Amino acid sequence: MAKTIVFADGLMGLKITKFLLDNFLEDIVMVITTGANEISSVAESFGVPNHAFKSTSQLIDSLPERCEVGILAWWPKVLERKLVNFPSRGFYNTHPSYLPYGKGKYPNFWALVEKTPFGVTVHKVDEGVDTGPIVARREIRHSWLDTGETLYTRATEAIFELFKTTYPRITEGDLVLMPNDQKTGTYHHSSELETASQIMLDQSYVARDLLNLLRARTFDGFPGCWFIEDNVKYEVRINIERVEP
Repeated sequence: MAKTIVFADGLMGLKITKFLLDNFLEDIVMVITTGANEISSVAESFGVPNHAFKSTSQLIDSLPERCEVGILAWWPKVLERKLVNFPSRGFYNTHPSYLPYGKGKYPNFWALVEKTPFGVTVHKVDEGVDTGPIVARREIRHSWLDTGETLYTRATEAIFELFKTTYPRITEGDLVLMPNDQKTGTYHHSSELETASQIMLDQSYVARDLLNLLRARTFDGFPGCWFIEDNVKYEVRINIERVEP
């Protein structure tokens, strides 16, 4: 039985937290959330201490004295060094990309735009952003019918299945870590997305690249690609359907 702390956020964080509490309750010593939400309520219902993150220094004082494993379940913040090194056996992160490709933000977008492999990864956390050694990963093949939205949805399904099989190996120490090759991988900051989504009306594009850009930014409820004409901003999305012969 490991002493595990869980940092969780969003719907995927909720799903992973429920899985851990349902199946490994004796492992979980604390659940960290971004605020009072459904994740903290679920932890309370299982009698597990929970804490709303405000700052690293404030959190350190609230953590249990003994902790072996840390889990980042869709956690949106980069951990400071003092937190990374807190669990004696380290933190493990769930990331929706096929590392070393897709480090950073919006890997579903960049996989289509840059035509790089896509998938999901569980990796050990170091002091970089998604740069730690790989514990397990699963590639997600995609086609012209995929968009940024469908890749994101498929990644959330795949990362949950990968985590379910990987967590027991983490707690048992049954790991063969793979290098996270920084020379062949890719990284993107969140600030790059908006500029990369602009279509320049008088610029020449390879048709394949333009179609990839349009579908990469096609995600219901979120902005699409954009262009400006006569000081007016327009958004554009795309729908690609397979036509049977």
